[in-house]
Amino acid sequence: MNQVVDAPAGPSQAQTTGSQDTLRRWLTGPRVAGLPQSMAMPAPALSFEFFPPRTEALEQQLWACIRRLEPLAPRFVSVTYGAGGTTQERTHATVARLVKETSLTPAAHLTCVGASRDEVDEVARRYWDAGVRHIVALRGDAPTGEETYTPHPEGYAYAADLVAGLKRIGDFEISVAAYPETHPTATSAQHDIDNLKRKIDAGATRAITQYFFDTEVFLRFLDRALAAGITVPIVPGILPVSNFKQVKKFSAMCGTNVPDWMGTLFDGLEDDAETRKMVAAAVAAEQVRLLQANGVDEFHLYTLNRADLSYAIAHILGARPRKG
Repeated sequence: MNQVVDAPAGPSQAQTTGSQDTLRRWLTGPRVAGLPQSMAMPAPALSFEFFPPRTEALEQQLWACIRRLEPLAPRFVSVTYGAGGTTQERTHATVARLVKETSLTPAAHLTCVGASRDEVDEVARRYWDAGVRHIVALRGDAPTGEETYTPHPEGYAYAADLVAGLKRIGDFEISVAAYPETHPTATSAQHDIDNLKRKIDAGATRAITQYFFDTEVFLRFLDRALAAGITVPIVPGILPVSNFKQVKKFSAMCGTNVPDWMGTLFDGLEDDAETRKMVAAAVAAEQVRLLQANGVDEFHLYTLNRADLSYAIAHILGARPRKG
């Protein structure tokens, strides 16, 4: 008995129409140019930020990070300084060791908080005597337990005053802070820009921004700075986000907007540190490349003393170890 075997069913009319609609949409929809290929742009100038260690284990982590990143020949590396001078000695020791034991150019953070002018001047002179020629001059945050910043009665009141004081001590290169999304204590965005202008007029040669995630916010900030007569480099601060919950909390305090898409990227990765690092590297590198496509060619990477993540981002951007 012969069996009748049905031929394989072809696509239904509905499926054919749907496929044609998809193809038509792909072919006729708007074309969005991708980011330039990495090889089409030179590696950007990079600088790195470290924080001084509190324990022996963190000391080893810091120096492993420094040694890992040193061959990339960053423009400079900065070392942070705690509120109220809480890490003054650790900062100084780290910076002095960087001068003595590495090929890196260190920049020491210095704040106005909790010290008289004479005390701050003495710290600056110690840096100068140690061979440090670059200072990151900051007003500083209020000490732990205090809600608002109050100038020391005998100290530098604000960062512009500190910049002017440093220039009287030595011909330091001075970087200052800038806030694309406005400092939380500023009365307005224009007040914040005016304050930045005062710091530049006092002698600062560069501004480094608070981290941000919206490229348009930074580019609009550049427009406003130029309109205010600011012409020194304003270097974007880039923060790799490997702990989304922590960054979300900190950003709420410092006035940085965290976009919804970032939360979506890290959703479900709370217990997956390795994948978080890969996502963080991809997001930070894409942010830099987009800014590069808009003409920005210098970036300051907040490393959080994480060597592998920082190195991976720099590598994606085209940074390579020096030869010889």
